[in-house]
Amino acid sequence: MTTHSTDTDPTSSLRTQLDTLTTEAFRSELSEIDQLPTLEIAKLMNGEDATVAAAVATQLPRIAAAIDAAAARMARGGRLIYAGAGTAGRLGVLDASECPPTFNTEPGRVLGLIAGGPSAMVTSVEGAEDSVEMAAADLDELELRAEDTVVGISASGRTPYAVGAVEHAREGYGALTVGLSCNAGSALAAAAEHGIEVVVGPELITGSTRLKAGTAQKFVLNMLSTLTMIRLGKTYGNLMVDVRASNDKLRARSRRIVALATGAGEAEIEEALAATDGEVKNAILTILGGVDGPTAARLLTESRGHLRDALRSASH
Repeated sequence: MTTHSTDTDPTSSLRTQLDTLTTEAFRSELSEIDQLPTLEIAKLMNGEDATVAAAVATQLPRIAAAIDAAAARMARGGRLIYAGAGTAGRLGVLDASECPPTFNTEPGRVLGLIAGGPSAMVTSVEGAEDSVEMAAADLDELELRAEDTVVGISASGRTPYAVGAVEHAREGYGALTVGLSCNAGSALAAAAEHGIEVVVGPELITGSTRLKAGTAQKFVLNMLSTLTMIRLGKTYGNLMVDVRASNDKLRARSRRIVALATGAGEAEIEEALAATDGEVKNAILTILGGVDGPTAARLLTESRGHLRDALRSASH
């Protein structure tokens, strides 16, 4: 009989690593979950999900520090770049893709890199997450700059693609780096300037980190992008004044935002939007600041897009 030593098994060390990860832990009390009524399983899962917000709350000071640092870089022209594999990579691409319609960000200002490229959004790309070299090549292709921010995302905190992206960005370019994981003492957090570790505990289904870990990552990415945009002047109060009106729903929303910000009537709102090529922020400035379209555009350029600053300038 032939025996195989685990010393020659390339997955042996990885299995040992996984055994130490909270996100991979086996929960014996759930070993017969498949025997329960569907409603009971749903209640269990819902109870698990309810713990995520509290886990995120423990990391709020770290999240806020990362946001302030990223916003400062972006104010100087930098980009926000997410890098991850599998679910983590898909969540990064999702968050990045929602910034242009929500905040009217320029193309390429917020980007999501996923190990294996765009096709990995819908199909698994064999071995992509294990490639440090692929992460470096993907960042090099973007012509990374020191003003950029790279956010590595990995539930385990050990995914080579995510760790490699952070290390390459920090050491090769001097870019700001953030490491988002769901295990304490992770290699990803250690590699990044700003380490964020949201420890949500073992999953309902062992190792299925698209569950609580994925939800936690979505929570944090929501904060990273949204609060960064607030700091960059992309909102006025809690109004999306930089929304891109690319369809009927968003055009209706644009008019509603101008109305909420100014209290103006329909005719005045239509006139303001017509004078500013449909730009919500500019339209609000023409109404509240009593200026014409070109002046509104100039004041917003001078204020780097911050409507409150532009309004103060218009009143002088």
